[in-house]
Amino acid sequence: MRRSLTLAGGGLLAAAAAWTGMVLLGESGTGSAEPATPAVPATAQITRQDLVDTKTVDGSLTYSGEREVGTDASGTVTWVPAQGALIRRGRPLLRVDRKPVVLMYGKLPLYRELRQGVSDGPDVRQLERNLKALGYGEYLTVDDHFSYATHLAVQRWQDDRGLPETGRVDAAQVVFLPGVARVTDVKAEVGGKAGPGRPVLTVSGVRRLVHVDLGTGDQAMARRGAKVTVELPGGERATGTITSVGTVAESSGDERDGTTTVDVDITLAKPPKTRLDQAPVEVEMQSERHENVLAVPVEALLALREGGFGVEVVEGAATRIVSVKTGAFGGGLVEIEGDGLAEGMKVGVPAS
Repeated sequence: MRRSLTLAGGGLLAAAAAWTGMVLLGESGTGSAEPATPAVPATAQITRQDLVDTKTVDGSLTYSGEREVGTDASGTVTWVPAQGALIRRGRPLLRVDRKPVVLMYGKLPLYRELRQGVSDGPDVRQLERNLKALGYGEYLTVDDHFSYATHLAVQRWQDDRGLPETGRVDAAQVVFLPGVARVTDVKAEVGGKAGPGRPVLTVSGVRRLVHVDLGTGDQAMARRGAKVTVELPGGERATGTITSVGTVAESSGDERDGTTTVDVDITLAKPPKTRLDQAPVEVEMQSERHENVLAVPVEALLALREGGFGVEVVEGAATRIVSVKTGAFGGGLVEIEGDGLAEGMKVGVPAS
């Protein structure tokens, strides 16, 4: 099924009508009627080539992995980081009653207290891996078992951080995140109260990406691994690759005017020049490739009075209108099909 040209390139109908006016075909519909304009100001050739159907959508430049962070520490917030700060392993995300809530790396949240006697599990391995990376693993074996060596390593770590030397670790002391955390929003205030269930920070990763809330009607364009072109602030253009496509549609707006979208994340080929943390961008996405088709410049299209489009074929001093079906649109060209049309023929276009 062919996409409508007005969907592929919004406003093309108006552009086509602007230089020709409305043209009426003869009863046969084969293009025997004379054009509305007395002369053709310029011509372009019909070419045969591959066309890639494209569409430009709105997106936003942001950072990967944004999430809210909470802690089980209860008390008064005595220190918070600045927005934009980078927090690495072993450093505090905030302080509650002057005691640090420390960042460690890992994908598994700290869902139970880790101590001697706890059952073996990957969360123990995750803690031991961090202790070793922080320099507390001289006698530590990184595995799923919380051993006496793990207990001693935890005590040494707690002593250095000004925490009670219990040999036990819980979610009041540690938050596990996948990597370096970039603070995008500070929800807690110095002097405010912290406690379970209260978000204290919003953080993200440090990798730049482009996020698109893509309408479900355009979901076919979002294929993992597909290349896109992104127009960044200041006119900078960059190539990117679709790395994530959501599988759950999200609705916004009211029932009558609402939209349904899926999340699409794009990784840029190289870091952008802009220093803006977040910014609106435009993303050119590819829908499908049409191979070995006839194509003309978009401005060669005539809007016909009875609907649809045509082109004005120029043959020496004579011209005739041929009704066409439109297909893919890309790079300022549009795919056409029409009776008698062939590669190399000339069609009228507005003067530049």
